Amino acid sequence: MTRIELAPRVKEDLAGILEHLVKYKVADPEQRIRAIVEGVRVLKENPLIGRPVPGNARELVIGRDSRGYLALYEYDSFADRVLVLAIRSQREAGYCEPSSENR
Repeated sequence: MTRIELAPRVKEDLAGILEHLVKYKVADPEQRIRAIVEGVRVLKENPLIGRPVPGNARELVIGRDSRGYLALYEYDSFADRVLVLAIRSQREAGYCEPSSENR
């Protein structure tokens, strides 16, 4: 089974998403975060399920509409490891540039 690792900045991404949900009084924000985590877990069984994006990465769509998020990740088939680089809302314009220390 594929091992999943999170880059350090993913914790910040999730905290930012939670902060946004609380700020706008979204019902059950913790459940939204749990849904994102569960969505990422699908990569254990299907690490290539995400769509390819430039730069040897893939993007996993989690949820939809106002509950839609994207997880940017890289899959190392030799190590059978997924490294989640960033998570953002589908409605955001793009990812913050990950620094080399976050990889």
